[in-house]
Amino acid sequence: MPGTLFVVATPIGNLEDITARALRILREVALIAAEDTRRTSHLLARYSISTPTTSLHQHNEHRKTSTVVDRLKRGDDVALVSDAGTPVVSDPGQHLIRSAVEAGIRIEPIPGPSAVMTALASSGFPADAFTFLGFPPVRSKDRAEWFKRWSTLSGTVVFFEAPHRIRPTLEELLAQIGDRPAVICRELTKVHETLVRGQISEVLKSAQHALGELTVVVEVGQSTEREPRATVTERDLAVQFGEITESEGLTKRKAINILARRHGRPPNEIYRAVERGRKLV
Repeated sequence: MPGTLFVVATPIGNLEDITARALRILREVALIAAEDTRRTSHLLARYSISTPTTSLHQHNEHRKTSTVVDRLKRGDDVALVSDAGTPVVSDPGQHLIRSAVEAGIRIEPIPGPSAVMTALASSGFPADAFTFLGFPPVRSKDRAEWFKRWSTLSGTVVFFEAPHRIRPTLEELLAQIGDRPAVICRELTKVHETLVRGQISEVLKSAQHALGELTVVVEVGQSTEREPRATVTERDLAVQFGEITESEGLTKRKAINILARRHGRPPNEIYRAVERGRKLV
């Protein structure tokens, strides 16, 4: 009789955040397929679990999947874990799970911690429906497509980012969707956990010295493509721009961001429209 592939969620920081069921499964299976056996060993040592482990990461998953599936076919139970949180969510494991399904292996999920859900729950933003975008691509062409996708989104959006890329990512996001409310969650459930809240332009200041793993939640609101854009002319935008800068004494950039939020359009688009409209005033 074939074994079972258990997809086990593990702590995203605090090692106490693991279910009794997950610990039992990790003790009982014949093998643990871990993204990083060194990181998983800390969790296993904490709970005195001696189950053998094997690495299964993005560079060897395709090569090692057949070996793991063969063990499952022979009747061994296997647990799949990632470095932290729920496997497959921006982590390896999808190829193994799909191959196991095709081989008729039973898949049993063991729910638990998730950085996405933890950040979303603490953001204060609507959570009845949301979009998860994983990590922004590194290659310029792919990044451009990733940011372009934001113009079609509405509601709450969650994504991951590395500390050394968070500032340029937020700057580009500000230019694409305007100054939206955001929360940067750093080192969730760990000793140095911090949640920075504010408009994108405000949290950018804290992002400059960000360290550790980052989960970002943004309240996009209504999709900019779905909002009516014909209700305001370029001349109207130029007039509004003048009123804001003169009466409130704001900088040109802040005035553009205010207009972008007001009309649900990207700041760079508002800027070009204002420049054209000023010639008509």
